[in-house]
Amino acid sequence: MNAIVNGTILLPDTMVDGCALLYEDNVILGVVHTEDIPSDATRIDACGGYVMPGLIDLHVHGYGGVDVCDGNPDALRSMDALMLKNGVTGWLATTMTTDENTLRSAFSACREVMTEDGHALLGVHAEGPYINPAKAGAQDAACAAPPNPAFVKEYADVVKILTLAPEMDGDFAAIRELKQETDMVLAMGHTDADYATAMAAVEAGVTHATHLFNAMSPLHHRHPGAVGAALTADVSCELIADDHHVHPALYELVWRQKTWNLCLVTDCLSAAGTPDGKGTLGGQPIQVRDGRCVLADGTLAGSALRLWEAVRNLHTHTNLPLWECVNCATLNPADVLGLEGKGSLEAGNDADILITNRDFQPLATIFGGKIV
Repeated sequence: MNAIVNGTILLPDTMVDGCALLYEDNVILGVVHTEDIPSDATRIDACGGYVMPGLIDLHVHGYGGVDVCDGNPDALRSMDALMLKNGVTGWLATTMTTDENTLRSAFSACREVMTEDGHALLGVHAEGPYINPAKAGAQDAACAAPPNPAFVKEYADVVKILTLAPEMDGDFAAIRELKQETDMVLAMGHTDADYATAMAAVEAGVTHATHLFNAMSPLHHRHPGAVGAALTADVSCELIADDHHVHPALYELVWRQKTWNLCLVTDCLSAAGTPDGKGTLGGQPIQVRDGRCVLADGTLAGSALRLWEAVRNLHTHTNLPLWECVNCATLNPADVLGLEGKGSLEAGNDADILITNRDFQPLATIFGGKIV
């Protein structure tokens, strides 16, 4: 049995001091007062920092020079280790709008790693290729295609989230088919849909919005657009809280509208975590400039954000309780994916735990009950 002591424990609806978090093997046993720690427990010192669930990132294109679209299982394994080092105990390898052969290679590589023990990779977020070229952003508009449910269903065991532009699906036949025949989370993103079309897509089966505000029809007081639909409909929303993609003044406003439906993501690229801040995105060269990942022409493209930094940014720029900020990177994304036993430090859950200092920097990641 292990006892994490000398830290502030963050639960879904409160935070606790002067207590210890007990876990044994891969199971959280609960929170006890320090005087009630069993005598045979191994004590782990949190050094006065925070004790929170392992983070879950729904949107990761790359890190440390690795791009998911490279389709390299060994590269994914190295990326997985870097995710764990940054406190992420669950993540989705995110592909780009590209050709089907590249996607097959990427999906197959992820499938291979997912069958192995000891990894944090949960599956794939397929961001495209079924997007609107007018809202491609940093994606390759030339590879945009109408939805092909037959192709996606070949990888129904791997693809956990599929981002598409609902207006490219005509009568929403593909959305309805995938909703009925798979467990994928269907997301609207890279879309120019008007409010009515976006709301109709939600009725057809869309339950998630990819990087809210970015690469989607904006909110206007007479034309609410896809942003207005995402904010008012019962869908979960991603937010890239790097202070570049969305002005931080909007963070609390969005949270108050979405609460448990808000998920912090990084949209991280291969340039993140590299010494020179250079990498690729679906074959396109990327560089980190002043903390922003950009294409050669200066187009904002993903981020170099780490998820613990997103939690810190949300907490810094809002008046939200700390545990609510943490929920946006733990419990909320776990709920989106329907993960049992993940996302909180409640008794009976998996022992996926992150210990940070008071600046949210990771000190130790516990994954599957082991310090990794």
